[in-house]
Amino acid sequence: QVQLEESGGGLVQAGGSLRLSCAASGRTFSTYTVGWFRQAPGKDREFVAGDSWSGGRTAYADAVKGRFTISRGSAGNTVDLQMYNLKPEDTAVYYCAARTGALVVRNVASYDYWGQGTQVTVSS
Repeated sequence: QVQLEESGGGLVQAGGSLRLSCAASGRTFSTYTVGWFRQAPGKDREFVAGDSWSGGRTAYADAVKGRFTISRGSAGNTVDLQMYNLKPEDTAVYYCAARTGALVVRNVASYDYWGQGTQVTVSS
């Protein structure tokens, strides 16, 4: 079983950048597909980006494609989300999640493990 902890959230102006990190404990991410999700007030949790443990397979939500990049740390126990050109509509609590399947899926229910979330606020 893997435990997840997010870090790196904060307040940033529109057009700025942030890097979120998801750290694993208990196990490494070597056999987990990792997804980043976000939830804005009053809205459902939505998929942002995902990376398969099977290698070379990533996916992004259309709203963040070209602005966000997901990557794995070389030690295998972190997965980062680099966010550029942030917009006020990116404001949300960001969660990382993990699943043992190799596919990057966008369904919240398909992920077995979740972190507590980190707040990202983008001011206009």
